[in-house]
Amino acid sequence: MNDINVKERKDSSKGKKAQAAKAYGVGDSAKPPVQQAELFETYMPLVRSIVARIKINLPPHIDEQDLHSVGITGLIAALKKYDPAQKKSFGSYAAMRIRGSILDELRRMDWMPRNARTNFKKLRATIEEVEQRLGRPATEEEIRNELGLSHKEYDQLMAETRPVSFLPLDNAAAGGDDGEGADLYEVIPDDNVMPVTNKMEKDEVTRLVAERINQLPETPRKVLAMYYFQDMRLAEIAEVFGLTESRICQIHSQAIISLRSYITNVMHK
Repeated sequence: MNDINVKERKDSSKGKKAQAAKAYGVGDSAKPPVQQAELFETYMPLVRSIVARIKINLPPHIDEQDLHSVGITGLIAALKKYDPAQKKSFGSYAAMRIRGSILDELRRMDWMPRNARTNFKKLRATIEEVEQRLGRPATEEEIRNELGLSHKEYDQLMAETRPVSFLPLDNAAAGGDDGEGADLYEVIPDDNVMPVTNKMEKDEVTRLVAERINQLPETPRKVLAMYYFQDMRLAEIAEVFGLTESRICQIHSQAIISLRSYITNVMHK
């Protein structure tokens, strides 16, 4: 299927959702239940899309149907609480509530093995130390040498800690208007980042993220741009670079950990 058909289908889907949200007055509890039900059905694919995108980064024992059920509660909450007066579109707001519900459930489950958490903290501390010493984002070789790991051992470490780079462990990540992607700003927070409480602070973090991305080597910079801003899937990015999907995941993971460390240091000063 060519790119034009894909774009037309996406545009058509977005158009239908926008019309439904406008027609049925999302957030207006006075609207008849049948209209709320129709809007609910319109956005059900959004739940499935977000669950699928999250599940691919989780261990096999996490039940997809359970996540889907939790995601539905997020959609229901979005229908009840959305305020049409706010600037955020309903699709973006619904994606945020759906992802937030799922991530809350994952945190409640404490799904990440203890040794994986320990290894991730060690990796993050190493990246932070090397980059502070160099005054720039570190390369994979520099991180690997600092850890004293072989290529194979480093690959195993990155695969083990991969879910943490795709899913923030504290704040819920927001999605794009169609729920396919995640807002890079929302992926950055982790347990060590100070809570951002107002728009000015969020704008500052967004500026810092953009600034740091521009300092990254060409490949990780392009991977982040394709994944978060061009809404490309990992398999598609891998095809562009002629690399395996697991290799793209590894590049993404190290870049995100680097960004988190940088933002943490700046926000704690």
